[in-house]
Amino acid sequence: MGLEDTILEELFHQYSPIIYRYILFVTKCKEEAEDLTQEVFINAYRGLPNYRGESSYKTWLYTIARNVIIDHFRKKRKSNCLIDFPLPDQNQQVPEEVLERKETTQILHRAIMELKLPYREIIILRKIKGYSIVETANILGCAEGKVKVTLHRALHRLKHKLNRDRWKFDDLFWGQSPGALQQRGTVPFLPR
Repeated sequence: MGLEDTILEELFHQYSPIIYRYILFVTKCKEEAEDLTQEVFINAYRGLPNYRGESSYKTWLYTIARNVIIDHFRKKRKSNCLIDFPLPDQNQQVPEEVLERKETTQILHRAIMELKLPYREIIILRKIKGYSIVETANILGCAEGKVKVTLHRALHRLKHKLNRDRWKFDDLFWGQSPGALQQRGTVPFLPR
């Protein structure tokens, strides 16, 4: 096994789960996410000799994933696959909290999935995956200012969708501090 094979194997083991989850968030389909994740690492293998190290491997893989997703949507219209919403450790919560949290997570995910692709991408990268503005700009291939503006618009649109569907952000997270929500794995990032 050559050096490139070893590097790719390490990258796959380290980053395939997060790349898969990113693609799953965007495509909303497990089967497509699995196929596209494999395609990402095939493309990474082909592109490894040209990797210049200007960004981290993680950022580079997210950029490849984004391009694979864009190509996928160009070739095929989105299909309506169901998505399973992963929940954090449920052993430390009472059943009512688990159920409430699952419902809240599903409401947010449904609302995010209704957004247009650029808004979904920016929310996923910045607020769910926790990338910095600079990292997000590198992945999306745009200016930092555009990331800020698009994120603001995406969050505003998401809040509008939740309000339209009679789910007020404050109702979803009433009485919860942002720190507590982050520890519990929910997504407290909508503007008030």
